[in-house]
Amino acid sequence: MSEVRPRFHLAFPVPNLEEARDFFTGVLGCSEGRSAPRWVDFDFFGHQISAHLVTDEGSEAAVNGVDGDRVPTRHFGLILSWGEWERLRDDMECKRVDFVIKPKVRFEGRAGEQATMFIRGPGKNVLEFKSFRDPAQIFAT
Repeated sequence: MSEVRPRFHLAFPVPNLEEARDFFTGVLGCSEGRSAPRWVDFDFFGHQISAHLVTDEGSEAAVNGVDGDRVPTRHFGLILSWGEWERLRDDMECKRVDFVIKPKVRFEGRAGEQATMFIRGPGKNVLEFKSFRDPAQIFAT
């Protein structure tokens, strides 16, 4: 029997479900799963994410300084292989996605060196896609 790698599930607020559908299926190429009038599930690279309709979410998220960037504290995303990250970056650039933080390599030559990019999703949600040239460095200190 083969071991199944755990998948994460994340629920997050959006102000408009149709915009969420357009973004996750049209921009990122995710397939839609189950849905109801106030939520919709997406296959997010093999993980389940659920956009929930919320009409009053409060104020804008705070940011933290990371390697010279103002990183939104509220974000989620994926760690991809280097080649997958480059393909996604190229696809996002072709689609003229408005980057919150443009694709770059941070911590270059140091522990945790990584390629990263942040894009704005529906509502106030920000997604980060990253890759480590050396996957053993994912939890490096």
